[in-house]
Amino acid sequence: MKSIKIKNIYTHIILITISLLSIFPFIWLISTSLKGNSENIFAYPPQIIPSDFTWANYSGVWNKVDFIGYFINSMIVAGGTVILNLILSAMAGYPLARMEFKGKKVTFFAVLSTIMIPFQAIMLPVYLITLKLHLVDSINNFMGFMGLIMPFAVNAFGIFLMRQAFLGIPKEMEEAAIVDGCNVWQLFWKVLMPMVKPSLAVLAIFTFIGSWGEFLWPSIVLTKETMYTLPVGVNNLQGMFSSNWRFIAAGSILATIPILIFFLAMQRYFISGENEGAVKG
Repeated sequence: MKSIKIKNIYTHIILITISLLSIFPFIWLISTSLKGNSENIFAYPPQIIPSDFTWANYSGVWNKVDFIGYFINSMIVAGGTVILNLILSAMAGYPLARMEFKGKKVTFFAVLSTIMIPFQAIMLPVYLITLKLHLVDSINNFMGFMGLIMPFAVNAFGIFLMRQAFLGIPKEMEEAAIVDGCNVWQLFWKVLMPMVKPSLAVLAIFTFIGSWGEFLWPSIVLTKETMYTLPVGVNNLQGMFSSNWRFIAAGSILATIPILIFFLAMQRYFISGENEGAVKG
């Protein structure tokens, strides 16, 4: 019994140590954003608690760049990406889980295999397609947003997650709805979709985080500063303020706030939704 308690203590110490190492960069970022100009932010060993505490970096980055504009652009892109992923992933996952058709398994494994292909490997053809379809911000803002949203409108992970969620629903629920006179669309939209809300929430969280923090694709596609998303806008601070790292840190902290709010709003669904996404027989 005593050995078990000692083992648990060691386990907790290891987990706490790993957690502190994981969040240390974020703590250092917060510390940097609160340090005044008289304090060396690159001091070694790093000083976590600022001696020259100030909120001026936050007000400075807020006032000297179009932070609100970047924020609105990111909300449009992330919101559109989340909505399309929820709809398209559910519509693709439903037939793979509940319908029988020729080539079903081949189709599923073909979709699943695309997870192994990194976006960087297909970025060039996607960029050429985007140009051919005129989905760039040089045409107008709407087309520019479409160029940011459409390449990430659906992915294999979302289809897989929704398929597993639909597989977890008892077949009797579907049969009862059909007996009551529901057609395929009513069955999908009014019966099954409300039952997979936890999985939809998990997919929404992962999609929002990925879209909100996306830097590579927007930095390639966007040419107008008025269309910049937050990651691109914050990165632009390096040139505008001669690498004012205090402003960059403050901007980065402000950019993470919507992610935290979105996660906290969805967290009650998160654990149950992840469990529903587990592989079922």
